[in-house]
Amino acid sequence: MGALFAAGSCFSSRNPQLIVIQAKGFIPDKLLEKGGVSGEEATGFGFTNVGEDERASRFLGRRTALFSGLCVVSGAVLGFPGDGFAVKQGLLAGRIPGLSDPDERGWRTYRRPDDKSGGHGVGWSPIIPYSFKVSDGWEEVPVSIADLGGTEIDLRFANSQEGRLFVVVAPVLRFADLEGDATIEKIGPPEKVINAFGPEVIGENVEGKVLNTQVDEHSGRTYYQFELEPPHVIISATAAGNRLYLFAITASGLQWKRHYKDLKQIANSFRVI
Repeated sequence: MGALFAAGSCFSSRNPQLIVIQAKGFIPDKLLEKGGVSGEEATGFGFTNVGEDERASRFLGRRTALFSGLCVVSGAVLGFPGDGFAVKQGLLAGRIPGLSDPDERGWRTYRRPDDKSGGHGVGWSPIIPYSFKVSDGWEEVPVSIADLGGTEIDLRFANSQEGRLFVVVAPVLRFADLEGDATIEKIGPPEKVINAFGPEVIGENVEGKVLNTQVDEHSGRTYYQFELEPPHVIISATAAGNRLYLFAITASGLQWKRHYKDLKQIANSFRVI
């Protein structure tokens, strides 16, 4: 049975302390199946494929609504129809638009706003901004507090015609015992890196699924890029500060066939600034 995380938050008028209700790994497989999610799908970052992810999002939205109904919700929680809840941390919403105006080709650049909040743990240094380019039709998707990927998923984007992407910002200590400024080379060679986090992206072992591995350097920073099939995924990874940055694009077979060139260009544009 796969582990599933769901959470709802509220503020009590009598007690300002934040009350967090969590459910972890107790939901029976039959109940998951009724919600359109199998135990195997409810693992890792929840991106086994496009269709399954959409069903999981709807299921988690219903679970979160049940939890949040136990208390009076203040402005600390913002609802997004069909996508569960996004958390408002302090005075800044967790989701702040970062897309530029389109260039002459119609492509937009996303740069992570400096003031964007993120649930990456107390005591962490500010997140070093990252950027990437997307073609017309890509839109930011709210990251729910009930997200299968937990607080390490920093951003989601989607295009109904082309596919989906997400950015994971994870502590380097998950992969290597390193202190200070990390580099992807210090974490390990490409084979070690993809074997470490690849299963969390696709929900299964990556052995025999890595079609291509590419190593590039941009502005003194090394990036590992992997193409996996099946499922159809392009993963770009690098490290900066005390974090590993993971950029992943996933697409259905038809989307991959029709839009591979654009998907590859989006993946190639990922940079930690």
